[in-house]
Amino acid sequence: MIVEYDELLPIVTIEEAIANDSFYPIDKSIVKGDPNAAFSSCDHVIEGEIRTGAQEHFYLETNACIAIPKGEHGEIELISSTQSPTSTQMIVAACLNVPANRVVCRVKRIGGGFGGKETRSIPIAIAVAVAANKVGRPVRIMLDRDEDILVSGYRHPFLGQYKVGFSNDGIIEAAEIELYSNCGCTLDRSSSVMDRAMVHVTNAYHVPNLSVKGKCCKTNLASNTAFRGFGIPQGMIIAESCINDIAVVLEKEPSDVRYVNLFKDGQTTHYNQTVEGNGLERSLLECLEQSECKKVKKELNEFNKGSKWKKRGVAIIPVLHGLAFMAPFMNQAGALVSIYVDGSVLLTHGGVEIGQGLHTKMIQIASDGLKVHPSKIHIMETCTDKIPNTSATAASVSSDINGMAVHNACFELAKRLAPYRKDGKAWEEAVKAAYFDRVSLSATGYYRTPDVGYNFETGEGRLFNYFTYGAACSVVEIDCLTGDHRVLKTDIVMDVGKSLNPAIDIGQIEGAFMQGYGLLVMEQMIHSPSGVPFTRGPGAYKIPGFDDIPAEFNVTFLKDSTNPRAIYSSKGIGEPPFFLSSSVFFAIKDAIKAARAERGLNPLFILDAPATSERIRMACEDELTDRVPKLKDGTYKPWGIQV
Repeated sequence: MIVEYDELLPIVTIEEAIANDSFYPIDKSIVKGDPNAAFSSCDHVIEGEIRTGAQEHFYLETNACIAIPKGEHGEIELISSTQSPTSTQMIVAACLNVPANRVVCRVKRIGGGFGGKETRSIPIAIAVAVAANKVGRPVRIMLDRDEDILVSGYRHPFLGQYKVGFSNDGIIEAAEIELYSNCGCTLDRSSSVMDRAMVHVTNAYHVPNLSVKGKCCKTNLASNTAFRGFGIPQGMIIAESCINDIAVVLEKEPSDVRYVNLFKDGQTTHYNQTVEGNGLERSLLECLEQSECKKVKKELNEFNKGSKWKKRGVAIIPVLHGLAFMAPFMNQAGALVSIYVDGSVLLTHGGVEIGQGLHTKMIQIASDGLKVHPSKIHIMETCTDKIPNTSATAASVSSDINGMAVHNACFELAKRLAPYRKDGKAWEEAVKAAYFDRVSLSATGYYRTPDVGYNFETGEGRLFNYFTYGAACSVVEIDCLTGDHRVLKTDIVMDVGKSLNPAIDIGQIEGAFMQGYGLLVMEQMIHSPSGVPFTRGPGAYKIPGFDDIPAEFNVTFLKDSTNPRAIYSSKGIGEPPFFLSSSVFFAIKDAIKAARAERGLNPLFILDAPATSERIRMACEDELTDRVPKLKDGTYKPWGIQV
């Protein structure tokens, strides 16, 4: 048999997809007000663009799975490194052509996920399940790092093009934004990622007249997938780029422009949700005060006057992050709490422990609900035969929904045990007495997030359960000759409501900040023109290390914050701090602007993310960079392609 084929030119980048009209049939748009009419009355109208690159998840544990056939009725057990046990169960069952009740998926814990194991772990599970079913023996797989990077997909690269109109006071009056994402060879979660980017494209700012369009580019890369933030950082950076450009045009401080455009309590977003319980302004003002941003800016200006090759910059960035799964059916969770005769408690819920402290928080909630010491409570694993139809551990809502399910189960058990705990009777005695009195010591809990559900076609409904707010101020120093930089100081103020566990939440804020720092400043996926990734491991792909942490790093919680829409008035904290790292990116841009000012160069310039040493150096333009050959479009020839 002879196979004949034509070798087609691969489509790798967003620009190549646009040139070849290679898009998935998903055209998304949101319109608020009348931008075209508003532009005609604006004092200023400017246009710009910014790109964000791919980001590798680089979790500690690569994708892995063990499939164990049980030998009866097509039963099979999966021990998988997945964030979504139920999706794994359902898809493997479909592939084996058996009902879902024959497949059990178990997860003890996984070594990092960041969204990369929400869907991309499932093909691995399918492979071992089919093999195990065929040979009748357990089959295990664990990918090498280069294999994992090659096949598992990354954060979606984005291209954002914007046109913004504003007054002489810096108030944004109208904007038109077009977003393009590099989805890879299948859609995976790309449609939902674009949705998130589009609804967060104004970040923390009120824009009365706005048009947002989104297009998903089809390329020949591995399918890109979920990543912490889920399109939100790629959307938010558009708003911050607009603010930065407005400040340059009006010769104002960016922090002042940010403040005058900030959402006020009672204003509505472009998807018609009212901003309520607004800790946004308080977060920004507290961060301004703690970081002494205005004073620091004056000191930096003095430093920059006396230093030719080292320049410093500062930026303060607020964040407004919506919390809830955008697919309403996913906003539900279950829990099972079993009390044994010896007084020990076994707790099972639908969330996966990924190193984010979820199990610790669930034990705390159960401990409070049952009024028993945490040492009495144990979580063995997450498994689909205990909790059916689980939602993926994602979107920063796992503590919210699973916590309420645990709380509801414990409330029922506490009610049953109340008659036996009178007169200060010990826990173990009360449990034993209830058992001998034939009282059920097991209860399920269930929770569904109320009042969420949004129709993108009509613009009606409540998209998010609530908002998490925050602000960060960073000070950096760049070396104009090498493009190197140091983060001298970062101050973060985060609205976490009433924290379930301050130690965990501070760790989550610090970790999210550093991972966002990697996306915007350091991590760069490079491919060959045919789409083969060059950056397939730590030797070629640089992630933040200990020395990249800000020399002074202060994290504080917003004082006196509450949140009646979540468990114990807490707030989701896994993803919201991620974009605070853009304070480093825009501080770098501020420092570059100081270097360019000395040379009489245009203060409006494009700096794409990540702001690598190469890009910082070339943006500082001088007689040395003038010697570097340029391409026809005025850019410099890279050693590979950033997708």
